[in-house]
Amino acid sequence: MPAGVFYLLLPSLLLLSFSSCGLRKQTATETETITAVGPAFNADSAYLFCQQQCDFGPRTMNSKAHDLCEQWIISKFKGYGMTVIPQKCELKGYDGTTLHSTNIIASYKPELTDRILLCAHWDCRPWADNDPDEANWKKPVLAANDAASGVAVMLEIARLLSSDARELTPDSCLLSPSLGVDFICFDAEDYGFPQWETIDDPGNTWALGSKYWAENPHTSGYKARYGILLDMVGGQGAQFYQEIMSKHYAKHIVDKVWRAASVVGYGSSFPMAEGGAITDDHIPVNTTANIPCIDIIPHYPNCEQSSFGPTWHTVNDDMAHLDKNTLLAVGQTIIQVLFSEK
Repeated sequence: MPAGVFYLLLPSLLLLSFSSCGLRKQTATETETITAVGPAFNADSAYLFCQQQCDFGPRTMNSKAHDLCEQWIISKFKGYGMTVIPQKCELKGYDGTTLHSTNIIASYKPELTDRILLCAHWDCRPWADNDPDEANWKKPVLAANDAASGVAVMLEIARLLSSDARELTPDSCLLSPSLGVDFICFDAEDYGFPQWETIDDPGNTWALGSKYWAENPHTSGYKARYGILLDMVGGQGAQFYQEIMSKHYAKHIVDKVWRAASVVGYGSSFPMAEGGAITDDHIPVNTTANIPCIDIIPHYPNCEQSSFGPTWHTVNDDMAHLDKNTLLAVGQTIIQVLFSEK
């Protein structure tokens, strides 16, 4: 996640579902019933997907761990019946380094033209340049939260959309048959200008993979109803305030997602208040691809080390600092959003 801020599956869980399959929630007026929909998001599964990515080590650009994790992500999406396009591109880092990048695009029902876009970055920060210990500044970040968590939530949703899961799901809990979903794992997001550098910041060094995709979509003329970016969605104590650039470009999607969080019981994780304005992968999706896209990203208003939380760009961004409850809050909210679409 960039620094630009302005201002073991459990089989018994697979069949659980919300509402149309049983839960109902009253609105504030008590005159209308809002129904939670879709299958249960399995936080244990998502947590395992985080662990499996971290098992490769830091997935920094041009590393063996990066290459191995790329193949793993592709194989997981394919295993869930998604059509996968690895979008290869050579990008330039802030220091002139050629970054051998791959945007991984996985599509559910690619033949459909009516689509929703979910996205996250999958590369790791090469430098723990926000670590409180200066000795760690040039060490890579394992990135359990700031990379693996967003990919993990998307993989769990892809699993729930897979043909095997659909066969076990009541018809009332299925996604609209006219709706396709694209999962994009953006690369080269976190190679932005480090805090320890002594040269002048050249600017515009973050979110390189999403910029490339926005200029070169995997399908000519690609369109989606909207996009949702998942960035750092597994941290301990995380709350997801409404990011300001998201409200600027796609307020109606912000409203949709925060309502969904309330319906499924995670309103406390999604406060109805603004956070910062972030330079992140959703910006080129909005400005270049012209798809309204929001960023679900944590905001820690009382954290002295960083408003992104205490582990951001430190060596402590590891599995010990992930929280299954955070993964569940975000994952079930996205399920509610997707399965509410007609």
